[in-house]
Amino acid sequence: MGSAYDDPRVTDQPITRVPPGRPPRDAVPGEEPLTDRIDASTAVPNDLHAFIAGLPKAELHVHHVGSASPRIVSELAARHPDSKVPTDPEALADYFTFTDFAHFIDVYLSVVDLIRTPEDVRLLTYEVARDMARQQVRYAELTVTPWSSTRRNIDERAFMDAIEDARKAAEADFGTVLRWCFDIPGEAGLEAAEETTRLATDDRLRPEGLVSFGLGGPEIGVPRPQFKPYFDRAIAAGLRSVPHAGETTGPQTVWDALTHLRAERIGHGTNSFQDPELLAHLAERRIPLEVCPTSNIATRAVRALDEHPIKEFAKAGVLVTINSDDPPMFGTDLNNEYAVAARLLELDERGLADLAKNAVDASFLDEAGKARIRDEIDAYTRAWLAP
Repeated sequence: MGSAYDDPRVTDQPITRVPPGRPPRDAVPGEEPLTDRIDASTAVPNDLHAFIAGLPKAELHVHHVGSASPRIVSELAARHPDSKVPTDPEALADYFTFTDFAHFIDVYLSVVDLIRTPEDVRLLTYEVARDMARQQVRYAELTVTPWSSTRRNIDERAFMDAIEDARKAAEADFGTVLRWCFDIPGEAGLEAAEETTRLATDDRLRPEGLVSFGLGGPEIGVPRPQFKPYFDRAIAAGLRSVPHAGETTGPQTVWDALTHLRAERIGHGTNSFQDPELLAHLAERRIPLEVCPTSNIATRAVRALDEHPIKEFAKAGVLVTINSDDPPMFGTDLNNEYAVAARLLELDERGLADLAKNAVDASFLDEAGKARIRDEIDAYTRAWLAP
């Protein structure tokens, strides 16, 4: 069987999540598949798209497996033909048509199941970095879920070695600096929390690039306070707290993440806008939100783009960062997310540069590294705007 790389239809572009043709005639208005790509091209001038394409960036909320491009998924599916994940690019586009958040999780986990060997882990990680570098991402904190791999019998030391080898090679080859956030898959419960915490805090295993500790997966039925002991251990070991909260649940989940998990940044925080006191708290304490607009539409956390609360966040003075979450699965990439933000926040080049610097400032990169990227953003913007 030939490699998926041999198929000329497999490209490095995000998976387009809209199957060919019109929606079925019996589709209920407002209930189309979640995979309609948010295309900002008609609302953002071409020169602004070009500016975004070259803008140096940092990304803080992007998932390891969720960043697998069609090229990577096809290659992994070809390696493991017993998987239900298709190798054909057009079939992949249809496969990544989500009906709701629960369906997205099911599809996501089927892609996770393609990661079965340390070689798979290394391929995925290195190629994700390649895709980031093409978008001028200088620094990224990639959310990794080691539980998903170790429970599939990938040796834990081999897993750590694979992501670290890929990280170092990617920095050398592409200039993109990767750091890790190890996250608990909330749906897997406290067993997964214990395992993730052990892997993150054991000095014999902990990878050099690990900087933070998170909590992902479904929020409904997965209360944040139960994970407090695990976050306490991770924080004591020097890791920073970055749980998901308020994506598909209300503001109380964000308060719980702040109070019980000592969150320094909030993953999504989409429904924070429902609580003015919470918005004021986030703004006053400079607690950043990792905003992922297309993801929020795709999972129906937000009904429509024009209803996205990013405008309320900015108006309240909350530190907003722009991220892509699971970009190929949502038919987007970081450049497109910046174009979406430009439309929603009515930003020009300087506004987009400031948005890019927000991510740098909110990152866990050392101060010298932050200064280098900020200076690069400023230099690029000055050159672009020079007469």
